[in-house]
Amino acid sequence: MDPNQSPPSAKPNHLTLTAISAKNGVSTIERWQLKSPFATASEAGVSGVPFAQLGKTSSASYAVIPPHYDSPPHPAPQLQYVCFLTGEAVITIPETGQSATIKGGRHGLIIAADTKDVSRVGHVTTYPTGEETVAISMPFADGKVPEHVVLEDGAV
Repeated sequence: MDPNQSPPSAKPNHLTLTAISAKNGVSTIERWQLKSPFATASEAGVSGVPFAQLGKTSSASYAVIPPHYDSPPHPAPQLQYVCFLTGEAVITIPETGQSATIKGGRHGLIIAADTKDVSRVGHVTTYPTGEETVAISMPFADGKVPEHVVLEDGAV
């Protein structure tokens, strides 16, 4: 089973996602569980379904990344969510070889937290498929990552 996916009948308790963080100046790929639990929506149209509060974000941007695009090594420009809506991104840490493949869609939400103040080199992102990858970047309004627990440290 996909590590991001709950069993079909299970109600999720907490949102888990891939995070690019840093330790001792080197980026790392981790699996985080946000501390804020899922709640049950009461709004019309989604009443009764589980939802997770992602916190305050600011100045969201929408990017269309061409097929087979390769980024040079870079740190995250700011602490942010990145949501891959379509396509596929492969994130690699140059110093360690850790990597994670993120497929656009339901499990495409990650946190990028390896900013230049905590990571010397950052990470490389490649887009290996023949289709465009669409991504939305949402910086955290307060400049802080959400409260979380690290579930896994290493390639995800």
